[in-house]
Amino acid sequence: MKRLAILLLALALPCAAAATDYTVQPTASTLGFSGTFQGESFDGRFGQWTAAISYDAANLASSKFDVEVTLASAKTGDSDRDGALPGTDFFDTAKFPKAHFVTTGFRRTGTQVIADGNLILRGVTRPVSLAVTFKPQGSGATLDVSGTVRRLDFGVGGGEYADTSVIGADVKIDAHLQLAAR
Repeated sequence: MKRLAILLLALALPCAAAATDYTVQPTASTLGFSGTFQGESFDGRFGQWTAAISYDAANLASSKFDVEVTLASAKTGDSDRDGALPGTDFFDTAKFPKAHFVTTGFRRTGTQVIADGNLILRGVTRPVSLAVTFKPQGSGATLDVSGTVRRLDFGVGGGEYADTSVIGADVKIDAHLQLAAR
C-alpha cells in the first residue's frame, strides 16, 4: 500500500522542466533607453552589459533574468549629455558603476508576459515590470523587453535637474537580445 501511495504521488507531481539557459549574442543585441530633454526625444544605448537568461515560456516559474549594466557605457550621440550622464547629478558612476536587474517572477496578462523584478540603480532598489516577447528560432531565440522607469525614483537627475518639464520623468527601457541556447 505504501509503494502504491508513493507511485501515485510521483505520477501526480507535475514534471518540473528546467528553463533553457541562453547566451546573449552581443553583436546582434542592444540595450537601449529613451527620454526627453526640453520636449525633444532622444535615444541612447549601453555599450557594456551582461545578461544571464533562463527562459521557458511554458513554465515561467523556472525562468529568470539577471542583467548587469556598466553605466559609464551609456551613449546618446550628444557629447554634452554623454559627458553629463556619468557625473554625480545623473548616474554617479564613480560611486555606482553598475545597475542591476533581477527578476522576482513572471506573469501573464492576457497574451503578454510580464517580467517583474528589482532594479538597483544609484544604490536604490525599486520594483520594475518589463513586457517580454520571446520568439524561439532554431537552437536560439530573440527576446525583446520594454518598460518604463521613473528616473527620480532612483535619484537620476535630481537637484537642479529634477524639473520634469526640462528632463522628462519617464525613461523607457528597451532591449533586443539575440540568444543562443547553451
